[in-house]
Amino acid sequence: MREGGSLVPGAARGMARPGPDDGEGGVARVIAWFGDARRDLPWRAGDRTAWGVLVSEVMLQQTPVARVEPAWRAWMERWPTATDLVAASTADVLRAWDRLGYPRRALRLQECARAVVERHGGQVPDDEAALRALPGIGEYTAAAVRAFAFGRRSVVVDTNVRRVLARAVTGVALPAPHPTAAERAVATAIVPDDDAAAALWAAASMELGALVCTARSPRCGACPVADLCRWRAEGYPADEHAHRRRTQAWHGTDRQCRGRIMAALRAADDLPRAAVDASVGAGADPAQVTRCLAGLVEDGLVEQAPDGRYHLPRE
Repeated sequence: MREGGSLVPGAARGMARPGPDDGEGGVARVIAWFGDARRDLPWRAGDRTAWGVLVSEVMLQQTPVARVEPAWRAWMERWPTATDLVAASTADVLRAWDRLGYPRRALRLQECARAVVERHGGQVPDDEAALRALPGIGEYTAAAVRAFAFGRRSVVVDTNVRRVLARAVTGVALPAPHPTAAERAVATAIVPDDDAAAALWAAASMELGALVCTARSPRCGACPVADLCRWRAEGYPADEHAHRRRTQAWHGTDRQCRGRIMAALRAADDLPRAAVDASVGAGADPAQVTRCLAGLVEDGLVEQAPDGRYHLPRE
């Protein structure tokens, strides 16, 4: 690593905090790179609303941008405000969610809309504590809305940012499976003091992780801070946490089964049990279908009529 260069501010390495106008600062370089490399996403547009940003952040949880963008556009055209979403039926909300995955997020988003209307007159609050008090809004989403909707300083740390900081600052291939207090301290220390610069850093560091510092095939030659990266300087050591990472096959899982049931009910909305079994596929395990149906009913995603047929909620 170049002598005197780092992404980490003075609190961590005894150096001056890299500000937005410091050409030698890693933060400034990433922000400058973002100015040219940023994707043209609708929730970044000049006419974006705080509600639109919040919707995008909920949709983007564990779902790639390519799948979210068309769904977000259709959603916002139909329900541009929290008040509009409150008036929608649960069935319509679940149909609009379509194949974004984890459909409970759709229900929580509608609950969040109700809270925004009831507590804040339909306007998304810019206070982080008030945001975190909304249904379905955790630490990351509250920080992201504060930064991306209101341009305020907050500590926005998603999977992409964790990976960038793990490599550039800590020198490891990938961060630990679960966030640590040490990670949080580094992420907090590196955020510029200025609101505008902090919001840009939040977006830029996420974009760097998404487009360049990717998990499997990082493009170090395109990285604006490659010469400051500790992982690169130390010869790209292997992932020290590999043995702790668990991967789960998709085929045959309850998640796949639940997804197929939801897809069938979005299309037909009123199915007997035999049709539900058929929707899961040939050779479906009846016990698994029963278990998944029970879970979907418990989660409020599916209802069972007195005659035994299944449908989406009709409230």
